[in-house]
Amino acid sequence: MNIAQFFWQGDALARGVALLLLAMSVGSWVVILWKSWLLRRASQDVARSIAAFWQSTDLNEAIHKIKAFDREALVLPLVNATQIEANQSLAHAGGRAQQLTRVLRNALHGALAKLQHGQVLLATVGATAPFVGLLGTVWGIYHALMGMASTGQVTIDKISGPVGESLIMTAAGLMVAIPAVLAYNVMGRVVASIEAELEGFARDLRELMSQSTPASA
Repeated sequence: MNIAQFFWQGDALARGVALLLLAMSVGSWVVILWKSWLLRRASQDVARSIAAFWQSTDLNEAIHKIKAFDREALVLPLVNATQIEANQSLAHAGGRAQQLTRVLRNALHGALAKLQHGQVLLATVGATAPFVGLLGTVWGIYHALMGMASTGQVTIDKISGPVGESLIMTAAGLMVAIPAVLAYNVMGRVVASIEAELEGFARDLRELMSQSTPASA
């Protein structure tokens, strides 16, 4: 029996489960490929941008260099946040250090949101796909047993075929879940590494800007 025959012989619920697993698989692989490309770029860009910042002679030169490296706009918003605060006096409560803390925290949250995008989908697929496949298996076995009970003939050859076909759903659920779980764990470590670099740079930037006199960009 090929996949098309297996699909069309099932009822509406079995087909729905199969289509749901297919959608989950396609969605997770799109996220895996896209995030692999994004995180690779981001990891390189953050390292280059931070190095360029500290190697610059002044802030204007640093911003110019970061614009060339920071393709995912993760580091530049942190630097721009300190300049907006200095030029426009966004917050008057507290000292300069407190104002810098607020604007840098907001910019850092925006950068981290870009890195975390798609992680929820991978976690959801990895956690639910096995159970979706199990639902299809249980439902298929139930219908197979009901069909044999109605005929009044229950033999090994009549059980093994339908039950084996139903178990394909369980295997399909695992095949969808395993890549999503592995990708979530690997990408989570990469995101955590980039996040640590950005947080460290934000702390250093806060110390630098809080000790310096506000200057125009």
